[in-house]
Amino acid sequence: MSDDHPPAKLWAGRFTEPTNALVERFTESVSLDQRFAKHDIRGSIAHARMLAEVGVLSADDRDAIVRGLEGILADIEAGAFEWRVSLEDVHMNVESVLTERIGDAGKRLHTGRSRNDQAATAVRLWLRDAIADIAEAIRALQGVLLSIAEREADTVFPGFTHLQPAQPITFGHHMLAWFEMLARDAERLAESRVRVNRMPLGSAALAGTPYPIDRALTARLLGFDGLCENSLDAVSDRDFAIEFVSGCALAMTHLSRMSEELVLWVSAPFGFVELGDAWCTGSSIMPQKKNPDVAELVRGKSARVIGDLNALLVLMKGQPLAYNRDNQEDKAPLFDAADTTTDCLRVFAGMLGTLQCRRERMREAARLGHTTATDLADYLVRRAVPFRDAHEVVGRAVRTAVETGRDLSDLTLDELRAFSPVIEGDVFEVLTLEGSVAARNHPGGTAPEQVRAAIARARERLGAGVGAD
Repeated sequence: MSDDHPPAKLWAGRFTEPTNALVERFTESVSLDQRFAKHDIRGSIAHARMLAEVGVLSADDRDAIVRGLEGILADIEAGAFEWRVSLEDVHMNVESVLTERIGDAGKRLHTGRSRNDQAATAVRLWLRDAIADIAEAIRALQGVLLSIAEREADTVFPGFTHLQPAQPITFGHHMLAWFEMLARDAERLAESRVRVNRMPLGSAALAGTPYPIDRALTARLLGFDGLCENSLDAVSDRDFAIEFVSGCALAMTHLSRMSEELVLWVSAPFGFVELGDAWCTGSSIMPQKKNPDVAELVRGKSARVIGDLNALLVLMKGQPLAYNRDNQEDKAPLFDAADTTTDCLRVFAGMLGTLQCRRERMREAARLGHTTATDLADYLVRRAVPFRDAHEVVGRAVRTAVETGRDLSDLTLDELRAFSPVIEGDVFEVLTLEGSVAARNHPGGTAPEQVRAAIARARERLGAGVGAD
């Protein structure tokens, strides 16, 4: 950026002295919002074409503006554009250079609009792209999860509640739980796009414009589904951005939960999975260490995105209608939430692509904690024992197993019959890990047959782009 010879402000007519240098640094946003350049220029081109269509701009002025803006965009993409802090933001930087290049036609571009509706439009155009990027990253991660689930559809794994062994499940079933979390994240972002994709342009500063603009035409040129219906609301609220960041925060919360499980699973006491060396780091002092730093950082970065959401909520809560300069502060948390979420989804997919299960260790852990106790209770219920009575019977059997240092399945038939005479020799079929998981053979259950059916349905959903845009 440069300001060796700052040009006059586009709004300088009202003022008798130049802006204080400290104020210029304090109020500028171009260091952040230049990221909107492509979207701002796209909005300006549509605005110019609409103005020409309704007769406010001549065809010659329109063509000069379009060519000039396309040239500026090419310079920006090539890194040849000189951004000036003194011009405050991306909008004034682009307009100033446009006017330098094409003359008075550049000054006519701003007819019928304000930086207020211009900025709100650029944010929404940018958010459409950000939502598409995150949706793509979610789908890629979901694809990795489905591959793991398919590979491990029969792998017995300990299911936990309260981080205590609860019931045996399959590891494929566990991966599908992660898939469903992400599916809802994609749905939320797709739903937020509906509210993002309404056009504020034409609201001008706050009250609309006296020029005979055609907002519907501009909306069609920019691919908006509809118009913001109230000019005050259109330029002043950022609830659509807050909703987007809320979706990011929920996605990051899910990634954080997944990360926490990975951190546990790769630790020596669990030892359920291994991750590729390229996705882990070592210790500067302990040569034996292989740390799951990627998972830990994803878990940590969730705090940033949750903080971004809080920042935007607090930013908006005290603002009267209409636009206030406070809204300039929406850029940092908005960009950070989008970037952090996208990066975390991509790195998580790469890391999970290297995951290898230690199946025997998983199986051993699934036998701990008498995880087939519920199966024994269900066995008794099928023999006409009321569930509450069955629960008490199994509880006493578990207590005996604990006191003798055995698993429930290691008790003899005679020992089990001492707790209930309805128990027969077939009881051991339900006390096996495979018998337990196979018994949950219904949609949403952990039986391998159901896991494979769920994977097939999930692949169809991904192929259909559910929640994609």
